Amino acid sequence: MNSAFASWQFWAVLSAVFAALTAIFAKLGVENVNSDFATLLRTVVILLVLAAIVAATGQMQALGSISGKTYGFLVLSGLATGASWLCYFRALKIGNAAQVAPIDKLSVVLVAVFGAIFLGERLGALNWLGVALIAAGAVLVAYRV
Repeated sequence: MNSAFASWQFWAVLSAVFAALTAIFAKLGVENVNSDFATLLRTVVILLVLAAIVAATGQMQALGSISGKTYGFLVLSGLATGASWLCYFRALKIGNAAQVAPIDKLSVVLVAVFGAIFLGERLGALNWLGVALIAAGAVLVAYRV
């Protein structure tokens, strides 16, 4: 496998690009439809695409091979994702994408805080400065003049 495809940085940048496109496409998509229904349609598309990818790449696993703890955390993650998407689409329905998306990205700040508290991850002073700058930048971008 090419080294770029094996790096977390490559996939993180792609994630950011697709997240940005998600905001733009979603803002256009919720214009004339209920935000919850729009979220449902988006979720169906995601489910179908992921099912095709897993099937095509032979990544299916036996359901019995997955621990109860793993199922529990994946269910909680799914519930959190669903709640996030519902809130995000509602915010996009009401607000400007250029303001909603930066506030949504405060999740980066919260991941750093939660990672330190719940996962014992350690960030240095420079890392925390970056987290603070992300928070400040998100607020400044979302601030309406």
